[in-house]
Amino acid sequence: MTPLDLVKLRPLMERTRGTGIAIGLIDGPVALGHPDLAGASIREVTGKLRGQCVRAESAACAHGTFVAGILCGRRGSTAPAICPDCTLLIRPIFAEAVRGDGQMPGARPEELAAAVVESIDAGARVLNLSVALARPSSKDERELEHALDQAARHGVIVVAAAGNQATVGISAITRHPWVIPVAACDLIGRPAGQSNLGSSIGRRGLRAPGDAITSLGAAGGTVTSGGTSAAAAFVTGTVALLWSERPDATAAEVRDAVTRAREPRRRTVVPALLDAWASYRIMGGVRSLSGRPICS
Repeated sequence: MTPLDLVKLRPLMERTRGTGIAIGLIDGPVALGHPDLAGASIREVTGKLRGQCVRAESAACAHGTFVAGILCGRRGSTAPAICPDCTLLIRPIFAEAVRGDGQMPGARPEELAAAVVESIDAGARVLNLSVALARPSSKDERELEHALDQAARHGVIVVAAAGNQATVGISAITRHPWVIPVAACDLIGRPAGQSNLGSSIGRRGLRAPGDAITSLGAAGGTVTSGGTSAAAAFVTGTVALLWSERPDATAAEVRDAVTRAREPRRRTVVPALLDAWASYRIMGGVRSLSGRPICS
């Protein structure tokens, strides 16, 4: 079983490549010179940090490049390359300090809030968030909540990694009603041991492949890693493919289709498994803005 097969992405990928959809990647910078990103539509969103990697050995660069490969790598590469014709809007929030523990730095809520608003202003239709919040305060969390509210008002879908601390609980990100929180699972669908879980994650979120995922390495070639950041990118890529196939659909319609997975919702902290093809079939019953049925 491959990650793409587990969540039924291959038949959807055969129909569309994500043309016309801009994804806001709020993460680390990306190694834009990687050969498997050649030809990809990638733009930097102006902020304090550059979108192009300077230090390939940094955790921030490695993380941003890895997630970018899942989304917009070259089809035919070993990366999942879910939506290679999407436009990737890079808005880094992680600096390229080299840490001995290999862990990603956190971001303050106000930094994430600014990145969300700037990515919306740059034209993103989907936001991919893979970030742990550092030193949150109630004031800063309110600022982030307002930014996520703005995404909802503008019809920008927000997909967020649940986190890898092996805890049960929620955060200012995963508790927001517009966010799709994503937990990681292994290649037979079991929740990954390190993945955070929680009531809002189980109720509104999804689980997706986050174990032994091969994607692009910042220094060239590929690396194999995992976690909820990888899982979130599978959901983001699915959203982009659905929207590119059904451009008349509203954000609420796309979000509803992708979260109505094949498993029934239960009162549990474990979310349902993503099913991209079932989501596409659900979109076949959605009516377009013109009032015409959209048929598959």
